[in-house]
Amino acid sequence: MAIGSALSVGLIGLKAFIVQVQAFISPGLPYFSIIGLPDTSLSEARERVKSACQASGFSWPQTRVTVNMSPASLPKRGSSHDLAIAASVLCAAGAIGHDCLEDTIVLGEVNLDGSVLPIHGLLPIMLHAQERGIRKVIIPYRNLDEASMVEDMDAIGVRHVGELIELMGGNASYTIPDLQLAEDASASEQAEVSENGYADMNEVLGQEHAKWTLQVAAAGGHNLIMTGPPGTGKTMLASRLPGIMCPLEDTEQLEVASIRSLCGTLSQYGITDVPPFEAPHHTASTASLVGGGSGIAAPGAITRAHRGILFLDEAPEFSARALQTLREPLESGYVALSRSKGSTYYPAAFQLVMAANPCPCGYYYGTGERCRCREKDRMRYFSRLSGPVLDRVDIQMTVPPVPRITVQHEPLGESSATIRARVIRARNAAKDRFQQFGWTCNAQASGTWLHANTSLKAMELVNRALSSQQLTLRGADRAMRLAWTLADLAGRISPTEQDVHQGIEMRTRVS
Repeated sequence: MAIGSALSVGLIGLKAFIVQVQAFISPGLPYFSIIGLPDTSLSEARERVKSACQASGFSWPQTRVTVNMSPASLPKRGSSHDLAIAASVLCAAGAIGHDCLEDTIVLGEVNLDGSVLPIHGLLPIMLHAQERGIRKVIIPYRNLDEASMVEDMDAIGVRHVGELIELMGGNASYTIPDLQLAEDASASEQAEVSENGYADMNEVLGQEHAKWTLQVAAAGGHNLIMTGPPGTGKTMLASRLPGIMCPLEDTEQLEVASIRSLCGTLSQYGITDVPPFEAPHHTASTASLVGGGSGIAAPGAITRAHRGILFLDEAPEFSARALQTLREPLESGYVALSRSKGSTYYPAAFQLVMAANPCPCGYYYGTGERCRCREKDRMRYFSRLSGPVLDRVDIQMTVPPVPRITVQHEPLGESSATIRARVIRARNAAKDRFQQFGWTCNAQASGTWLHANTSLKAMELVNRALSSQQLTLRGADRAMRLAWTLADLAGRISPTEQDVHQGIEMRTRVS
């Protein structure tokens, strides 16, 4: 009985699992089957693998070939298992040794001509292999840069199935296509990943109060909505927010990089400590925001914004349904997606920033003389931003028009680096205070802790706002979190009555 085996890794969302691929060559009419819950793209590997092996000089068995992928209870998807399937068949046929692939992960998509194509999701796969004590991986040549991001791993890149056969001590006869060589050369000549830098905050003219408010949002991890007429700098301010946020820690960097690897965008960013910034268009569907697709759901914009900013420009233009789907992830920090082939959990601990005009035409500001909207149109415009959504937004501020342009000899405002230094100091103060609870910022503090540690005089202000229905109970907790952030920025060990009063004011949107 001829059985060959190889190891691969499957992904359900970001959760990886080892897949044992076994090939059995048995007597019978020529037939090639793959079992073990493969999806459509994986079932099509039969033709890809057979042609690729023959392109390497291997004589395909004219008998029955069965490939099993275990555990059979978990769905396998994608073409990243192609190379492992080819390796198991080659092993079963004796083209390579039976023990040469022991404790080795084999990954890659194969083409009909035998060339090995790059795959998505390599980083979480390699991190899982490292956790399982597997140190050797055979991967597509064009994935080597991504593989180098994981330390203490022996990654071997191959460009053709024939190279895999020769690597394992077998004999192969093949020619690497010119197109493949050209793509490899182009990839090797590319410069290293450029820093994911953001424009400096001092490039925004005026808006000192708005910059200060963004500083508070960054220091405490607070959600934010900006309203104001067109052209006042709302989008400019939001796009510069990641530049004043705390740098990502090592574990957070790997989380963000794993998501980008799964989405196929890691090569654009590399592993960086700059928080991600996602800005979907207002026509984005619900599935594109939270994730979707058939079989196993793919990550959406809120997952790509994990540990960073999700910016919704022209927020009232988003569909009401899309906005409502943000409610649960804002509270839980993850999104659960159920599809026909299983449920997937994606991290979604993002900071929400929204921008909106005061009305459909944008000029219902000040005296409102330029506004041509009807009252019912203005009400309908903001009704999409429902109470439950706005209640989860800590800071609601107005961005007014800039009255004058700064002349050349006048000094610029504070740079992002200067603001970021204050944000880091405030965030470190909160982290030290919440060390025993595992919280990293004031936005994560529980209501119980806030009620027990805020002074009675300060709490009296909150109770007055509650009794006058100025705040909901959730809004009261968020106002207190803002007060603690204001205290951290000022270097105080606890918020004063003024801090609480200001925290309550920051939750009131002026339209």
